[in-house]
Amino acid sequence: MSQSKSAVIMDARILLPAINGAFRKLNPRTLMRNPVMFVVAVVSALTSVLFVKDLVTGGGDLGFSLQIIIWLWFTVLFANFAEAVAEGRGKAQADSLRKARTESQAKLLSGDDRTRFKLVPGTSLKVGDVVLVEAGDIIPSDGEVIEGVASVNEAAITGESAPVIRESGGDRSAVTGGTQVLSDWIRVRITAASGHTFLDRMISLVEGAARQKTPNEIALNILLVGMTLIFVLAT
Repeated sequence: MSQSKSAVIMDARILLPAINGAFRKLNPRTLMRNPVMFVVAVVSALTSVLFVKDLVTGGGDLGFSLQIIIWLWFTVLFANFAEAVAEGRGKAQADSLRKARTESQAKLLSGDDRTRFKLVPGTSLKVGDVVLVEAGDIIPSDGEVIEGVASVNEAAITGESAPVIRESGGDRSAVTGGTQVLSDWIRVRITAASGHTFLDRMISLVEGAARQKTPNEIALNILLVGMTLIFVLAT
């Protein structure tokens, strides 16, 4: 799981837009959402103005002033970059979940014979439909196992790499759309229509909720701001 997360972080499709996003986030309206970084950005701008003034008039220690300016702007841009990467990861996760939902196919059963089924889009399933899910298949929607026993990989939803057993009856009959059957087969009765599944709720949560800063982002901001204050006071 950690290797997968690292691959997502280092994906050029996330890093390149994040670099652009770091500069776009210099917009004062965006910076004001983070008061601490807004203050650092204001100090950076004022220091830059003073540097230009000294450059024109020939006064002051230009080399030292340039070092301060570089550090201050690096602090702002790196904090913006870290935030943009986190946002990119969230968007990539939502896109991955949406793709899993739209591309899923279901083996819709019309009777008790599990060898007779019709392939339909997973998004067309209705509550009460019964589908067959065999080894290697993706469970098309949330449902309840009404026949069979199977090993299910729920890593795409829960993050747990260890497979779980799902079977009819008891408290292990519930299955989630987007998970994969690894062995055997199960007959599943659909309990949630398209747009109301756990996968749909996850997509809405990722896209619609205000993103909270991760502990790493908070620690990074504190470190950068602390080092900046020490650097400025030392001058």
